[in-house]
Amino acid sequence: MKKFRLIRNLGLIPAFLLLAVFLTSRWVSRADEPANAAGKIRVLIVTGGHPFDPDAFFAIFRNNPDITYRWVEHPKAQAWFKAEAAQQYDVVLAYDNYQEISEEAKADFVNLIKGGKGLVVVHHGIGSYLDWPEYWKIMGMRWYHTNTMVDGVVKFSYPSDSDDNHFRVHVVDPEHPVTRGMKDYDMIDETYKAFDVYAGSQPLLTTDCPISNKVIAWAKTYGEGRVVCIQSGHGPNAYVNPNFQTFLRQAIQWTAKKS
Repeated sequence: MKKFRLIRNLGLIPAFLLLAVFLTSRWVSRADEPANAAGKIRVLIVTGGHPFDPDAFFAIFRNNPDITYRWVEHPKAQAWFKAEAAQQYDVVLAYDNYQEISEEAKADFVNLIKGGKGLVVVHHGIGSYLDWPEYWKIMGMRWYHTNTMVDGVVKFSYPSDSDDNHFRVHVVDPEHPVTRGMKDYDMIDETYKAFDVYAGSQPLLTTDCPISNKVIAWAKTYGEGRVVCIQSGHGPNAYVNPNFQTFLRQAIQWTAKKS
């Protein structure tokens, strides 16, 4: 992520457009299995506001036999936060970098996660809704996109200049369901620096890389919902890392309460 981009929302989506979203989007599953395959976790993947390589990214999910997924993009994605739409999925995976959100959509999203829907936030997804304090609470962190005075200290968060930084990732708790069985590993990816991970967020992965935040993945709860965030995931270098894939798979299972 080279910078966060503020994109103007198109406003509230009329009912007929919401219907069109349902009719035109579809479940994507491994080997074209039916969307209602027994036992599979249904994942809503939300993108928009940041470029990425969709073929390489979605290969992670096509190769996951435990899930089906639906891909939705902003600005229409927020229609899927409504209670009726939420019946069609178990976990939201946020890979967006979007800023505009209506008060109605905010309320829908808060109710969604508080009510028990899982949330996995990946890489530039932690930069969405930068001016919405409740979203910081939901994620358990805050990105500072402008110089911000906090407890007498000016803070400003920023990405590294490259997505091919080599660094070592340390597994904090190999017994946590999200990191169970994982060991320390090497990563090639873009890093972020100087965001705050809140108290109450349980660190899962850390790094000593000087151009990265120390805590790079964490888990928490928000109401009845389980939340996992991870800094990694900029592009194909990260996508193909088997440890990153394991983390995402187990994060989806844990937030879906299936682990």
